[in-house]
Amino acid sequence: MGKIIADLDSAVADIADGVSVMIGGFGGAGAPIELIHALVERYGRTGSPGALTVINNNAGNGAIGIAAMIDAGMVAKMVCSFPRSSDPRAFTERYLAGRIALELVPQGTLAERIRAGGAGIPAFYTPTSFGTQLAEGKPVAEFEGRMYVQERWLKADVALIKAELADRKGNLTYRKAARNFSPLMAMAAETTIVQASRVVEPGAIDPEHVVTPGIFVNRVVEVPDPRQEEALLREGSR
Repeated sequence: MGKIIADLDSAVADIADGVSVMIGGFGGAGAPIELIHALVERYGRTGSPGALTVINNNAGNGAIGIAAMIDAGMVAKMVCSFPRSSDPRAFTERYLAGRIALELVPQGTLAERIRAGGAGIPAFYTPTSFGTQLAEGKPVAEFEGRMYVQERWLKADVALIKAELADRKGNLTYRKAARNFSPLMAMAAETTIVQASRVVEPGAIDPEHVVTPGIFVNRVVEVPDPRQEEALLREGSR
């Protein structure tokens, strides 16, 4: 039942080329910066993993986090709601050059597709995007006089998420808005890898406070002083 991994490199060591990776975070809130950069550093050393499909709320900012993955050439496709940010250079340059694909998904639909993936629901209907280019080629149906678009579940091979507390069995809590997509992604991924600010013994987290049960978590690495994306951007870090 022990799920604690010694270091960041070991936590991401077996992520393979061509897999799909869900990455938690809403902007910088809850973004697992240290896990992401461990993956970028591994790519710099070995050239793997590449050709990734990355699923996140956005397509990165500046040269930090997901933007660093895109800059490194690791990402073949983004599935996100907001490909533009205050500094979208990494994604924009590659998208305009035809070097990265984009699947644009409305934010609420993105969350529900991930939730459906974790809940085992293959498809659902939503009115969002009906009559737009995002609905082209998708089944539609009428319910109570309103038109709805069928959306498919969204699952991933790997999820990278950030937690506040974790115990050695993988039970997690989150810090305020840093929770965002992470509980859904942990359920929708085949392998969930977590960086936690503090690891405690089983029983130290009140069961009523557990947000993500350990059954959805495969690996936990302790990162006592995680960096915040916005702070790194202000510092001009790369």
